Amino acid sequence: PGPAAARRGSSALPAALVRRGGLVGGRWLETPAAFPVQDPASGEELGRVADCGPAEARAAVRAAHEAGAAWGRLPAKERSGRLRRWFELMLENKDGLARIVTAENGKPLKEAQGEILYSASFLEWFAEEARRVYGDVIPASAKDRRILVLKQPVGVAAVITPWNFPSAMITRKVGAALAAGCTVVVKPAEDTPLSALALGELANQAGIPAGVYNVVPCSRQQTPAVGEVLCTDPLVAKISFTGSTATGKILLKHAAGTVKRVSMELGGHAPFIVFDSANVDRAVAGALASKYRNSGQTCVCTNRFLVQKGIHDKFVEKFAKAIERELHVGNGFDAKTTQGPLINEKAVEKVERHINDAVSQGASIVTGGKRHSLGKNFFEPTLLSNVTTKMLCTQEETFGPLAPVIKFETEAEAIAIANAANVGLAGYFYSQDPAQIWRVAEQLEVGMVGVNEGIVSSVESPFGGVKESGLGREGSKYGIDEYLEIKYVCFGGL
Repeated sequence: PGPAAARRGSSALPAALVRRGGLVGGRWLETPAAFPVQDPASGEELGRVADCGPAEARAAVRAAHEAGAAWGRLPAKERSGRLRRWFELMLENKDGLARIVTAENGKPLKEAQGEILYSASFLEWFAEEARRVYGDVIPASAKDRRILVLKQPVGVAAVITPWNFPSAMITRKVGAALAAGCTVVVKPAEDTPLSALALGELANQAGIPAGVYNVVPCSRQQTPAVGEVLCTDPLVAKISFTGSTATGKILLKHAAGTVKRVSMELGGHAPFIVFDSANVDRAVAGALASKYRNSGQTCVCTNRFLVQKGIHDKFVEKFAKAIERELHVGNGFDAKTTQGPLINEKAVEKVERHINDAVSQGASIVTGGKRHSLGKNFFEPTLLSNVTTKMLCTQEETFGPLAPVIKFETEAEAIAIANAANVGLAGYFYSQDPAQIWRVAEQLEVGMVGVNEGIVSSVESPFGGVKESGLGREGSKYGIDEYLEIKYVCFGGL
């Protein structure tokens, strides 16, 4: 079904939503050069997109800066209304937007539809939060003074997003920024620019004013130069980045030159601990959902399974059966597919490297373990047992469909292994012992904990990590704070 299904899928991309130019100051911008966007399932070219460089990035920053004063001064109720309209247009176009996600990212269409609803929900949430940016009046120590606290938009925000959630990673940032009264320049991942541009088309239709939402797509070759402009231009007040820890550190160095506000959502290495007291069937269901969503290409998906010795064998056996029974590798446009392709061949090579390293040190392949016959970017969902903490797959984030299981004896040992990482985004554990649940939830060094739950993301919850997994929080009532400055006004002589 491979190439034919892919052709069917890509030829059915919604023409009304597919844009190939950059979006600067409300206008679609062509550039002399263009770069190809490929379907990771077939390798087929979906089309070519404007390859913006530093000049276009600077123009987009200027456009955002010029639009900023008027947008920031609009009554919050009006900003709220425009965001709400954008949300409604996303729902009206949800099938088309999902097809674009599946075509350029490869994830199963059902998952892509889920992403679009999740993505739209951030616009709805922040449309509502826009009207709840409250200041303060603080009792003063002197009779003739009043102390006021105002919250004001920081200014232009540069938003740099990854390919694994090409729609939701944009709205989670942009919804908060626009609600606060900021304007944005979005640099989408070079693998998945079509989703960002489709959102731009709908933003224009929703009446988001010219220059408030700008998009500068660019090739991998142009990315460092464009990223540098967005992180160093003095007109940019804030950077929000989701991606690897290594890239985050480079952007932080750039941002230091002009002391910009930063939010960073960086790499994870999530532990998933199954204690002897756990409900094993529930733990297996949670493990399957957490590990194999988006073929293991999420920053909160489990990277290390730690299973207590009392139930270890039972868990591994049931997990292997569930993988073989419930997971189907295929093109994302095929209805029975649960596992699409990995984003590119480099991603496949990393999974192979992690498996080969583990097996060479004594790990056993329980199921899977090799490339899938469908094509170069497809890989079998894989389960390893007899894994140790010396193996690469327990030291680095795999970002692929590989589940390594480590056997442990005591709670203290599991927590020590889980916390040994220099990152801490999400962590999961299964237990039915209330005292243990409190102890472990408090001791895990992560920003988000799933207790008897493998999927924790929701628009109402603060998303973010500790240690080298990042700075700041997205979504929730806290997400808008990242785009607001606190101004103290001392009113004297009363």
